[in-house]
Amino acid sequence: METLRRSLSRWKRYHIKVHLADEDLLMPLTVKPTDKVMDLRAQLVREGITSWKKTFYYNARQLREEETVKEAKIQNGSVLLLVSHK
Repeated sequence: METLRRSLSRWKRYHIKVHLADEDLLMPLTVKPTDKVMDLRAQLVREGITSWKKTFYYNARQLREEETVKEAKIQNGSVLLLVSHK
């Protein structure tokens, strides 16, 4: 049963949004539970949004670059905040 769950999670997708605080814009993203924060950052760059000097927050907690969507407990419909460094 656990093997089946792990196998199905490989195909699971979450539709989340990233709130770009500087531009006051919500950017939709589709992510997998195994995606890392750096993967989310790369998706934004492909959309033309530079995010390398910005920090991701979820539930008032700063996310680490190596942290996965699953580890951060990000769910379908979640909104992440992307803030520029001061």
